[in-house]
Amino acid sequence: MMDAVVISGGRPGPEDPLYPFTLGKPKALLEVGGRPMLDWVLEALSEAESVGRIFVIGLTEEEARAQSKWAATWLPDQGSMIANIREGLAALRREHPGSERALLVSADIPAITPDVVDWRVEAAQAAPADIDYSIVSRATMEARFPGVQRSYVRLRDVEVCGGDINVIRTDLVENQALWERLIAARKSARRQAALLGLDLLLLLLTRRMSLAEAERRASARLGLHGHATLSPYAEVAMDLDKPAHLTILEDHLSARTRHG
Repeated sequence: MMDAVVISGGRPGPEDPLYPFTLGKPKALLEVGGRPMLDWVLEALSEAESVGRIFVIGLTEEEARAQSKWAATWLPDQGSMIANIREGLAALRREHPGSERALLVSADIPAITPDVVDWRVEAAQAAPADIDYSIVSRATMEARFPGVQRSYVRLRDVEVCGGDINVIRTDLVENQALWERLIAARKSARRQAALLGLDLLLLLLTRRMSLAEAERRASARLGLHGHATLSPYAEVAMDLDKPAHLTILEDHLSARTRHG
C-alpha cells in the first residue's frame, strides 16, 4: 500500500486556452463529465485497494471544504508545482514517517480508475526505484483516445509521452541539491539541456537511443535510480491541457457514467 500526494495547484491565466472554462478558478476544479476533475481523481484513489492516506495540495481552505466528502489531508498552495510536491511529501512524512515511497498524482487526469491506480502501485512495487516515471506509447494513447494530440519523445524502439501518476522515494524531499537543479531547469531550455547532457539530447533527437538506454543515462545524470514504467493504460497520460482534451474527456466520462 502507498500514500498519495495529489498536486492540484495551478490557476489558468487569461492567456491560457483553458481560461474561458476556469475563469480564475483552479484547473483541478474544472468540471468534466458533470464533476470537478479533482473529484474523479479522488474517487479513483479512495476506491483503490492499494492507496492509504491521501494528501491534496493546492486549494484554498474554502475550495477544500467544497471537496470535504473525501477523506484527505488538505494543504495550501505553495506557489509552484515543485514547491507543492516538496511540501506534500514533507507533510506525508510528518504524518506517516514510515512511508518510504509515495504516489505523485496530478489532479488533471480524471479518466483514471481504481484499477489503473492499483496496477500502477503494483508495477512500482515490482521494480523499486528512487523515481518511477509513467510513460505511455503513442499506439496505446491513440487507440484509447483517438484524435488526442500529445507531444511524444521518439526513441529507437518506441514513441512515448509522459504520464501523471508517478512514484517517488519520500526521503528525496531532503535532497536539496536535486530540487535546486530541477527548479533551475524548469523554465530554462539551456539548463534542461545541461541537466540531461548534450550527448543524451543528441541521441534522443536522432532516435539512436532505446528506452532502456534513456532510463540508464538519465539516472546517471541525476544521480538517482530512475525507472520508466510503460503503462498499458492511456488514462495515466490523458491530462487536460487544452479545450480539445476537454471534449475528449467529456465524451469519455459521460459514456462511463451512462454505462456504469
